[in-house]
Amino acid sequence: MKKALCIALAAAGGAAGAWCLALCPRRGQPGWEKLDGVRFAHRGLHDLEAGVPENSLSAFRAAVEHGFGAELDVHLMADGNLAVVHDSNLKRVCGQEAVIEDLTLEDLDRYPLLGSGETIPLLEEVLAVFEDRTPLVVELKAAGDNAAALTEAAMARLKDWHGTYCVESFHPNVLRRLKEKWPDVIRGQLSENFMADGGTGRGRLADFAMTNLLTTFLTRPDFIAYNHKHRSNLNLRLMKKLYGVHEAAWTVRDRETMERLEKDGAAVIFEKFVP
Repeated sequence: MKKALCIALAAAGGAAGAWCLALCPRRGQPGWEKLDGVRFAHRGLHDLEAGVPENSLSAFRAAVEHGFGAELDVHLMADGNLAVVHDSNLKRVCGQEAVIEDLTLEDLDRYPLLGSGETIPLLEEVLAVFEDRTPLVVELKAAGDNAAALTEAAMARLKDWHGTYCVESFHPNVLRRLKEKWPDVIRGQLSENFMADGGTGRGRLADFAMTNLLTTFLTRPDFIAYNHKHRSNLNLRLMKKLYGVHEAAWTVRDRETMERLEKDGAAVIFEKFVP
């Protein structure tokens, strides 16, 4: 009985050790210090009631004018251009059914952003607004099996850009591509509690793995960008406690929460108010 107990305890200890090792992020990569302490306007400093839509050039200019960085969303279009828009389906932001991955640059004039005369900007247009100014959090929105192509296209625009940025994605294959080909780039895993909040669309096993950051051993992210409402997640807390992983918290909508998160060391991605 005693021997069996010792074996069981040893097995449990080994499993716990392996679990912790699997959660080990990349550590000590230079660059985070340029992002630390920056407040990032979610999809730019947008205010639709004032005629400034999310992910619009006017929203990004407003962020820069207020001294904020910005978070933005990037999709790969059918002609290889990179569109800055959150949803693949343009119904919510443009009022028309269309999938951004199916469109080309010439199509964008037919899909103005609601509440303005602006159209969906290209990544290079947004980069010009921030060049040599405030930092960017660039989210790559993979669709289907285009994670590698999207990452290649985005890095082709970013590699010679004169600005400070990091790249994040929900899709682990984006981070794997960055790890393999652009190791100097600060990379982040986006996540939230997919078990309770809509799911990944890839089944319960994927929901569990992504909620609990179980792709970390493959991608070795520099930071975790987690829904601030779900940041009590055990594995996120383990990564912070054991390894001091950098954290970005999204999406914060009030000053009190922002200040609490910043006190806890998280970089804040905010919207709906001006800090």
